[in-house]
Amino acid sequence: MKEFKYSALTVAFTLLVTGICIAQVEKPELILGLSYYNDNNHIQYLKANTKAKIDGKFKQISGIPVSFYISSESPANLLGRGTTNENGMVALSIPATAKNEWNKSPKQSFLAVADSSRLYSTVTTTLDLTKARIKLDTAGDKKIIAVLVEQNGAEWVPVKGVDMKIAVKRLGGDLNVTETPTITTDSLGEASADFKLLNLPGDASGNLVLIARVEDNDLFGNLSTERTVPWGTPSNYVSDYNNRSLFARAGRSPLWLLWMASAITLSVWIVIFYLFFQIRKLKKLGV
Repeated sequence: MKEFKYSALTVAFTLLVTGICIAQVEKPELILGLSYYNDNNHIQYLKANTKAKIDGKFKQISGIPVSFYISSESPANLLGRGTTNENGMVALSIPATAKNEWNKSPKQSFLAVADSSRLYSTVTTTLDLTKARIKLDTAGDKKIIAVLVEQNGAEWVPVKGVDMKIAVKRLGGDLNVTETPTITTDSLGEASADFKLLNLPGDASGNLVLIARVEDNDLFGNLSTERTVPWGTPSNYVSDYNNRSLFARAGRSPLWLLWMASAITLSVWIVIFYLFFQIRKLKKLGV
């Protein structure tokens, strides 16, 4: 009887200690980032990023539901919801229904809320920004002038001391027009550069797309605007899709390569059949 009571007390104590330990295990901290993007002064969207420190390393977390709000976390100010992808990212275009709230003030706040899950607790992050935009223009002798302005009441005023990139859009990424990666705006909000990229291929008419960009600014977020200029070299793309080459699509390999492969395959099968018949002869001879 005493042994039974001792065993029962041991089990109860073990369960109590285990329950306390489980209760004390905290969920990993989820880090939620929020960024604002404005393309060409009219396409606006938000992008959220989720990550957590696992085994001493930061990893992007997928499958996290995120809700986006403007001004305050209320159902009336909900912009939309999304779920992070395999890279821990989720983007949401700012809908037209947010226009009235957006127009209330030159300064605006956005909120992102990551819902609670089995592994992570609820996380909220806020992004405060000042409305701004970039004006991109050109002057004589291929000079590029980008002007950064911010909204101040009903007016747009120049912004000084902001780093800006001026580049040419290419398929593999933007190509800076100057040796320095960024240009700082002056007292007039201007960042200027001379276009010195000679013989740069453009489209069939020689057009290039210039882009001025402000990235990850604490006040304005991410801003960009584009302008098409005829400063490139005309290039006519000729498709080799149906031509035979080593890098062509399936079924369009060079004929000499097909013949070589066929000859090798045929030679191998001839040798196999020859050996097969020789073995049959040996069996008939009783060897």
